[in-house]
Amino acid sequence: MISFSATSILFGFLIVLTVALNTAAQLFLKMGSGQGLLNLYLLGGIVIYGLSTIVYILVLGKFNLSVAYPVVIGLTVVATTIVGSLILREKVSPVQWTGIGLMIAAIFAIAFGKIS
Repeated sequence: MISFSATSILFGFLIVLTVALNTAAQLFLKMGSGQGLLNLYLLGGIVIYGLSTIVYILVLGKFNLSVAYPVVIGLTVVATTIVGSLILREKVSPVQWTGIGLMIAAIFAIAFGKIS
């Protein structure tokens, strides 16, 4: 049975917030691309990335880089792929979905693995 401490709950919340902000920023940047140098989507994406950076700094202040970075980046790839598929109607092949599944397994191992 996995028990969750206040620290692990905080870690989870900050990670999810960072990933959500990163994913939203990616979506806004994609929607703004090809619409001129500056537009509301691009500006929104930049602002959201700035907020994401601030939250990520909080993550780094509390947790090991060797855990925080791969978890944030991996979950951002997973979330961005899902958002691209659902909102932007991008095609994701079965092989790519298999890769997403492998990433989820790797993220779980990194996040919950303990050194004995």
